[in-house]
Amino acid sequence: MHTVAETPLLTLSGVTKRFGGVQAIRHADLTLLPGQVHAIVGENGAGKSTLIKILSGAEQLDDGTITFDGAETHVRGPSGAIDLGIATVYQEAQLFGELTVAENIFVGREIRRRGRVDWVEQNRQVVELLGRLDLPASLATREVSTLSAAEQQQVSIAKALSRDARVLILDEPSAILTQAEIEVLFTAIRRLAEQGVAIIYITHRLDELFSIADVVTVMRDGSTLGTYELAEMDVRRIAELMVGGEILEGRHDREPAGGQPRLALSGLTSAGRFEGIDLTVAAGEVVVLYGLVGSGVAEIASAVYGVEEITGGTLTLEGDSIRPRSPRHARSLGINLLPANRKLGGMFTFQSVAFNISVGNLGVFRRLGAWMDRGRERGVARDLIARLAIKTPDERTPVGSLSGGNAQKVVLARQLVERPAVLLLAEPTQGVDIGAKEEIHLIVSELADAGTAVLVTTSDLGEAIRIADRLVVIREGRVFAEFPARARQSEVLAAAAGQRDDVDGPGSGEVAS
Repeated sequence: MHTVAETPLLTLSGVTKRFGGVQAIRHADLTLLPGQVHAIVGENGAGKSTLIKILSGAEQLDDGTITFDGAETHVRGPSGAIDLGIATVYQEAQLFGELTVAENIFVGREIRRRGRVDWVEQNRQVVELLGRLDLPASLATREVSTLSAAEQQQVSIAKALSRDARVLILDEPSAILTQAEIEVLFTAIRRLAEQGVAIIYITHRLDELFSIADVVTVMRDGSTLGTYELAEMDVRRIAELMVGGEILEGRHDREPAGGQPRLALSGLTSAGRFEGIDLTVAAGEVVVLYGLVGSGVAEIASAVYGVEEITGGTLTLEGDSIRPRSPRHARSLGINLLPANRKLGGMFTFQSVAFNISVGNLGVFRRLGAWMDRGRERGVARDLIARLAIKTPDERTPVGSLSGGNAQKVVLARQLVERPAVLLLAEPTQGVDIGAKEEIHLIVSELADAGTAVLVTTSDLGEAIRIADRLVVIREGRVFAEFPARARQSEVLAAAAGQRDDVDGPGSGEVAS
C-alpha cells in the first residue's frame, strides 16, 4: 500500500444544500489526504452527486465550510475548482472523438508561439502526461474515436492532470469497463496516488472498493455517516450502513406460471453476432441471458427488438412467426425494450417525469383522436411514482435531475402503463445502488407475476442468479448451458468461461452439446 500524508488537503465541514423543498445535503463532513484513494458510497439520492457538484463548482453550498490546503475557500464555478486544483472525470468521457488525444487535452487553451499553435510543445507535454499514467507516447496523436472506453477514460484523467489537479474526482469510473479495463484503471489510480494526488472515488460496485480504496465515506439521506478504514469493513457492513438496516440474502421466491412459450427463438442467427440460438420465454417467466463481454448476449436481445439483422432461423410470438424490422415494428407487436444506455436510448433528460412515463404510450392518453389528456397523464404518473417509490418532488420534475436509480425506475414505469407481451431488459440495474437494485428486482418480479414474458440480459452474475427462473449462458454466440432457478455462481461462471466439467452435479445446469 502506498504512503498517505497525514495533513489534510481538503476538508468539508457541516456542508448543507437545498433545492427548493428538497434537502439534498443535510450535513456532510469529509477529510481528504494527499496520496489517498477515498471512496464515497451511498444509495441513489443519498447526496453523493450533489456533494461532487459542490466540490467541482457546479453548485454552491448553502452552509458549512470548505478548506483547501489549510485555507478556507469558496469554489466559485467549475473554473474556480480547476484553478484550485480540483478536477472531475465523469463516467462518460467528455471528449471530442474527431480530435487527437493531444488536441483534446489542450482544446480551448492551446499553446501558441507567435500566434500559431505550437504542436510540438503540446505533444511533448501530452507525452509527459501519458507517461505519468504509464500510457504509450503514440497515444498522443491518435483520434479519440479510435480508443477503447478505458483509454478514453485515462485521456480524461490526463486532461485533468494537465490542469495541475491535486484532487481528482472519479465519478463511477468502472461502470462501463470490462474487468481487464478496470485493472488498467486501478493501476493508473495507484500510480497517481503514489505521486501525491488525492483521489475521490465514487462507485456502486462495493466489492471493488477493497481493491483500490484506502478509506470509504458512507452517505445516507444527505448526511455523511462516517469514514471507515477498508481493512476494518466488508461489503455486507458497508451495504447495511448505506440502507440503514440488514441486507437480506437470497432470491425473491416466486413460482413462474407454467404454460406455452410466448416468445420462441429457433436457430436464430445474425451473421457475425450469434448463431443457432434456441430459446423460449413463457408468459410470467423471467429468463436471463448471461455471458462474458463479447459473448453475443446483448446482440440477441437487440435482434428480437428489430435492431440487429436476423439472417437465419425463426422468431415466433404466441405461435405466430414474426420478423421485427425496427424497434417501432417490435413495439407494435407487443415487444418492449429497456436499453442498457438509458441516457441515449431510454429517457428524455430535459423533459418531465410525466412525459418520460407517457412517451411511447401516447395512445393511452389521447383524447378526441389527437389531443393529449394531460390530466390523465399526470394522474398516471403520480400513481406510478407512488407505486415504484420514485424519489422526486413531483411529476413535473425533469427526469435528468433525478438520481440514477430513480431515473431508471421512471423508464421502468413507462412499461407499466401498457403492459407489453414481452419485455426485454438490458442491464436493468447498471449504475444504480444496492437499494434501488432491490426495488427494480421487485418490479421485474411484479411484471412477470402479471403475465409479462421477461427476457433479461445482464453482466451482473449476482443479479442474474437472483432474478432468474431460468438462466441461459451464452458463449461465443451460442447457447452453452442452461440452469434452473437458484443456480450456483461457481457453476455459471465456469460455463461462461467454457468449462464443461464444473456444471455437473445436483442442481446444476444442462450443458448444450
